[in-house]
Amino acid sequence: MTLSTAKPLKRSRIFGLSLPRTPMVMFFEGFLKHPVMVGSIIPSSKKLIRHMLGPVDWASCKVFVEYGPGVGTFTRQILAALPHDGCYIAIDTNPDFIDYLAATFADPRFRPVLGSAADVEKIVADAGFDHADYVLSGLPFSTLPKGLGDKIGAATARVLRSGGQFLVYQFSPKVRDFIAPHFARIDHGFEPWNVPPAQLYWAHKA
Repeated sequence: MTLSTAKPLKRSRIFGLSLPRTPMVMFFEGFLKHPVMVGSIIPSSKKLIRHMLGPVDWASCKVFVEYGPGVGTFTRQILAALPHDGCYIAIDTNPDFIDYLAATFADPRFRPVLGSAADVEKIVADAGFDHADYVLSGLPFSTLPKGLGDKIGAATARVLRSGGQFLVYQFSPKVRDFIAPHFARIDHGFEPWNVPPAQLYWAHKA
């Protein structure tokens, strides 16, 4: 896993066309290259973002982690709400996304990291912290390689502080099977104003 630094962005080639790397083009390209890891062909809606982040107590948040940030659909809203001394760690396995995030968001609180969500404990420790306050995930758990979803669920429960939350948005309710073994309380919501409509979960660490 590596902490990315800004690099000049290349152009994307999709169906033989050379296109500028706008967020939508980047997201669609990422889906074509890694459909199992991206899970959707378009970014989340603004209503989903507000709904998902609604319960976050930003005043008490010092370390916010996101799995699968993609092209930064949530990033601007998180940085706008995060305290000035907070840290936002974004973990993705797609180097194109990480390079794009590093080039787009020049904020000292923001750390885009190339790596796996299963290694979140080491990534948080390498950033100089003992735990995370909130972890956000849009990873398609039901299509991840066998065993990986269980590892991510367990690692997330361990890295969160007492009272922390695992925020999960997903298109399939099967994601609950991966987080329920590790969290006693899970609140559920639904966001119809998204393509496709999304299941929302807020898992609380006792």
